Amino acid sequence: MPNSDIVEAFARRLEAGDFIGAIEHFYAPDAATYENNAAPTVGREKLVAKERGVLAATKEVKAARIGPSLIEGDHVATRWTFSFTNAEGVTRTLDEIAWQTWRGDKLVEERFYYDPKQLGR
Repeated sequence: MPNSDIVEAFARRLEAGDFIGAIEHFYAPDAATYENNAAPTVGREKLVAKERGVLAATKEVKAARIGPSLIEGDHVATRWTFSFTNAEGVTRTLDEIAWQTWRGDKLVEERFYYDPKQLGR
């Protein structure tokens, strides 16, 4: 079960733009992430590679937490807004809920829930 200090440290990393560092430090080696109902990405190395691809395809990514993270046992729920700016300067914003399962101080599963139509606006 994560304590609030761990969850806050994770959120601060994302808000500071250290997306790769957050994965490397907080995710378990066998962690899995799910984008809505898509097949999972499994393994910290694959998660880092996927994140590097997202960052390479954008000029800037910003994360902002909306409200507090809610912690109940091994589960954490957080509402996020992510802004992605492409090379042409166009920014698209994604409002999502991240549902996490932790094992101690390591994130083992994360599911992202959002409307993908947001990115087409």
